[in-house]
Amino acid sequence: MLAFFYALIPVVLITALGWLLAKQNFLAADGWRAIEKLVYFIFFPALIINVLAGASFETVPWAMVLVLIGSQSTLALLGLLAKRADDGPRKGSIIQSNVRWNTFVGLSMGSALFGEAGLALMAIAVAVLTSTANVMSVLALTHFAEASEKKKPHILMDMIRNPLIVSCVVGIVLNLMGIAPSGIAEETLDILGQATLALGLLVVGAAVDLEAFKRAGRTTLTWSMVRLLVFPIVALAAGLLINLPSNSLAIVAIAAATPTASSGYILARQLGGDATLSANLIAVQTVFSVLTMPAFYALFLLTQA
Repeated sequence: MLAFFYALIPVVLITALGWLLAKQNFLAADGWRAIEKLVYFIFFPALIINVLAGASFETVPWAMVLVLIGSQSTLALLGLLAKRADDGPRKGSIIQSNVRWNTFVGLSMGSALFGEAGLALMAIAVAVLTSTANVMSVLALTHFAEASEKKKPHILMDMIRNPLIVSCVVGIVLNLMGIAPSGIAEETLDILGQATLALGLLVVGAAVDLEAFKRAGRTTLTWSMVRLLVFPIVALAAGLLINLPSNSLAIVAIAAATPTASSGYILARQLGGDATLSANLIAVQTVFSVLTMPAFYALFLLTQA
């Protein structure tokens, strides 16, 4: 358990530094958006390709994939069952909050705890949960949005162009073909990838709006607890039920216990969701996950005792 705190504390500190830098206007809002774009389109894909192409998988962890998708789908269903008072844009934002997860936090924790093997498994989780989260979020936000003349997004095309999904496919294909990057190519990808986690966490911190945390109401608190508690409980239970290997179960527990992704606010604003509720959910979950993530990792350790 001590190893988990050694891994978590730097993540919290770097995220807090991002928040402080944004609070002090160290960079303009456009500067943070530019960094986020660089991470999303360049650094993150380089990391994923390099890790997956060189990973040693005896078999593709299909059981882990099924647990993640099943748990995520359960959270989407719970959002659909929200009381009628939450119909409309609020419901779209609730469902999106339930199914999204913070990839930067997950990758940082997986890497710090389990090294390259953990990073590779977490990259698989990124591919799986990012793909399904995008589909579920877009469908929910557009379906429950108020009538609008905005052009509906093309979900399939958006997935095909998603740099995280594309990089996962490229990395896995290279792995299956036995063509891992080497020499200059490997070194270049490695240098680019090294920028991912630090910059990613800084961007996460910069996006946290503590004013949103202060104005959180019952709906925000209720659905934040659903996301932070039910997702990892379902994922852990399913993983134990099908006897997931210890390393895969640990990755499932960490991925499911992360807060929702900060990018959800932008998508809610673009697709007719309740952007204010999304901002509140992101802020509350980011703060409380500092407590819930260690609790679920401790629960995972108890299952391995």
